[in-house]
Amino acid sequence: MKPMKPGPGLMKHFLQIKDLRAEEYTYLFERAKIIKTRFKNYERYQPLADRTLAMIFEKASTRTRVSFEAGMYQMGGSVVHLTTGDTHLGRAEPIEDTARVISRMVDLVMIRTYEQAKIELFAAHSRVPVINGLTNEYHPCQILADIFTFIEHRGSIQGKVVAWVGDGNNMANTWLQAAEVMGFEVHISTPSGYEVDPQVAGITDRSCYRVFDHPMAACEGAHLVTTDVWTSMGYEAENEERRKAFVDWCVDEEMMAVARPDALFMHCLPAHRGEEVTAEVIDGPQSVVWDEAENRMHVQKALMEYLLLGRIG
Repeated sequence: MKPMKPGPGLMKHFLQIKDLRAEEYTYLFERAKIIKTRFKNYERYQPLADRTLAMIFEKASTRTRVSFEAGMYQMGGSVVHLTTGDTHLGRAEPIEDTARVISRMVDLVMIRTYEQAKIELFAAHSRVPVINGLTNEYHPCQILADIFTFIEHRGSIQGKVVAWVGDGNNMANTWLQAAEVMGFEVHISTPSGYEVDPQVAGITDRSCYRVFDHPMAACEGAHLVTTDVWTSMGYEAENEERRKAFVDWCVDEEMMAVARPDALFMHCLPAHRGEEVTAEVIDGPQSVVWDEAENRMHVQKALMEYLLLGRIG
C-alpha cells in the first residue's frame, strides 16, 4: 500500500537553505553519499516507486531538468514535465488554484521560476512538498550539490572559507544562507552596484561573511573559489553594461594562486570561458565542476527521499 502523504504539521518544503537545520543537512549529505555509491555500483534502489514528481519550468534549464528527471526515475518514481506554455501559473489562473489542483495529483513539486514570492505562494497552498529549482533570489539545490562536492573532496565545510567572485545574485545569496546555517565563512567580492543585499539574502548573522572590494583579496586563503555568469537569466538586457562592470572579476590563475594550495574551484554552469573564469582555471586541476554538476542529481535524490519518506534507518 502506498504510504499516506504527510499532514501539514509534518510536511517540509525546500524553498531556501534556511528551511532546514544544520543537522538535517548532515543527514542529507550522508544519504547522498550512500545513494551515489549505490548508483555507481549499479545497485537498484527505488524507494519512491509509485510516487510522481511534477516539474514546472518558467525558466529554461539543462542540469535542473536532467538531474531531477533522471534522479526521480532512478528512485522508481515518475515525472510530469510542465513548461510555461503547459500551465496557467499566475496567468489565466491564480497560483493558489494551480497549487491546490496539481498537489492533489502528484506527490512532490519542483518549480524553476522568477520571483521567489511565486514559489512561496504556491507552497502555501500545496498539499505536497515543494522544491525550489531556482528563483531570482535563491538556488538552494545547487548549493547543496556544491557543499556535497566539497565534502567529497576535502571533508567538512564547517569553519572553512568560500570566496565568491562576481555578481551578488541568487547563488551569492544562497551561499550566505548556507554559511549562516552550516558554520563557515564567505568572502564576497562584487563590482560596485552589484553587491549582495543581506536582507534579500535572508541572513541575520553578519559575521558569516566579509566583503572585499578586490576579488584577489577575497580569494586569499580560501578553501573554495566559486563564481557564476556575469549576466543571469532574466537580465540579458544588461549584458553589455555588465561586461564592462565585471571585467576585473574573472577568476584566473592568479586568484587561485593566492587561495590555499589545495583550494577547489566551482561553477554552477553554464560557463563562459574568458568572461567570469579563464579556461585554464575551469579546465585545470583544481576545478571540480563536473563532479559538482553530477552531484546535483545525487543530493536531489536524497532531498526528495527525505521530503517524501523522512529519515531512513
